Amino acid sequence: MRNKISKTNNFYYMTFALVGFLVFSSLAQALPSDFGFLEYTLEGLTVLTFLVCLVSLRFGKRWNQFLGLIVVGFISVIAIGSIFSIQEMDIAMLFLMFMFFFGMFKAVSKQVLFTGNVDMNKVVGSISLFLLLGLMWTVAYLIILEFMPNAFTGVNAVPWGENFSHMAYFSFVTLTTLGYGDVSPLTPFSEVIVYLEAIAGVFYMAIVVSSLVSSSISNQGK
Repeated sequence: MRNKISKTNNFYYMTFALVGFLVFSSLAQALPSDFGFLEYTLEGLTVLTFLVCLVSLRFGKRWNQFLGLIVVGFISVIAIGSIFSIQEMDIAMLFLMFMFFFGMFKAVSKQVLFTGNVDMNKVVGSISLFLLLGLMWTVAYLIILEFMPNAFTGVNAVPWGENFSHMAYFSFVTLTTLGYGDVSPLTPFSEVIVYLEAIAGVFYMAIVVSSLVSSSISNQGK
């Protein structure tokens, strides 16, 4: 029995894709370094996530055009970087990834927070929003490392693919305000980005989650 993707279950697919992206990127990092295709693995996982979101998040023509442009740009950057070995293509790739996660966060937040009644699909959508916040800051940290390799303690100056899982861990630890301390910002700019993420995490829990809960309670009382 096949379940068609609709507005009542689309966030299940997207959240599964995001969780899978995080899990498989960490597993890819566990591969021996002499395999030499870690970044290609992450790039492939990112494209796969793009495609899942294109299918599951049907927000209209403008959304499809935006996501299509991101996919085309991402594949073009991968091809150019592979053929001509241009190091600056890594920065372009990270900016495209940030644009994708930001655009997805903006589109999902409109449907989760500002349309219709709260149901289980929207609760799952709020989880995907939280994951997108963490991924946006993950990419932001990787961009910082491209320009300032010594911006964080406990992080090696290696290609972004080798740091992705490590910075994702740091991002979500910061977003949840756990703060283990094994990775810390060293420059004033990186410190600002880190505490902005901590603030975003606190306000997300205080405002978004509480709003969904109160809306759900009010709907049940009707």
